Amino acid sequence: MKIYDNTGYIPVLGIHEFRKGQLAGREEFLFNELHGERHIDRPHKHDFFIINLFESAKGVHTIDFHDYPIGNKQIHVLFPGQVHTWSIKPGTTGYQLMIQQKFFERFASFFRFSFSNYMNHPVIPLTSDSFKLLKYEFDAIRDELNSPHSVQEVISARAAVIAATVSKEAEHIFTDLKVFQSNPRLAQFNMLIDKFYKREKLVGYYAAKLHISANYLNILCKTHLDVSATRLIQQRVLLEAKRLLQTTDISIKEIAFELGFVDHAYFSNFFKAQAGLTPTQFREG
Repeated sequence: MKIYDNTGYIPVLGIHEFRKGQLAGREEFLFNELHGERHIDRPHKHDFFIINLFESAKGVHTIDFHDYPIGNKQIHVLFPGQVHTWSIKPGTTGYQLMIQQKFFERFASFFRFSFSNYMNHPVIPLTSDSFKLLKYEFDAIRDELNSPHSVQEVISARAAVIAATVSKEAEHIFTDLKVFQSNPRLAQFNMLIDKFYKREKLVGYYAAKLHISANYLNILCKTHLDVSATRLIQQRVLLEAKRLLQTTDISIKEIAFELGFVDHAYFSNFFKAQAGLTPTQFREG
């Protein structure tokens, strides 16, 4: 069974899809182990959070159309709505937490940075000490879930330790973090894009929301992020277009309408200019 997001179009896998293979779990929280060769060939989304801890591993994890090598002692964080596939090679050992959104909110604040940082950098290498700590907490959560009288507060406390440890390691790779911390308007712009990109594609709209001129917003983006404000908006639209093309069978005309384009041709021209392929070529590829 599949559920659908609020557009009514996109098939999204729910946590219940994975209960059959669970090693330990409650309604809102599952623990699984990843052993040996695994493949996900058809891109899909989830409506819950996933934290993968790889111990010894090889392969490729594709998240939002970026290929990330799977390696030893890594954390992979996957947020609801992100599209992913993977090809995991034989001999891999890993551990997986699947967490419903309401339960995730209990310890979400321990992910110390903006969720967009983790979504842009979903694969985080670990030191040996951090890996040992995370492995201990994963095992402790498994044992608590298997307890006949498991306690939510114990699970959420251990999950908070995991979130804090992941954040400590992530700080080393969040190269754009200081930019957003030192320029709150850019952080706000990023959040506004995510909220309004389907409806509003002009820089002036966002600049007005930020109480600055469109020219100044462009200067901020080019100076600190090395891209134009328009390009940032286009990147978000393109990402969602790719998600819809890869995870649904709805027509390109419907996708164009969903993303706020006036007609199919305008959307197709936009997509080809950004991606180098037509929407049809991307979907068939």
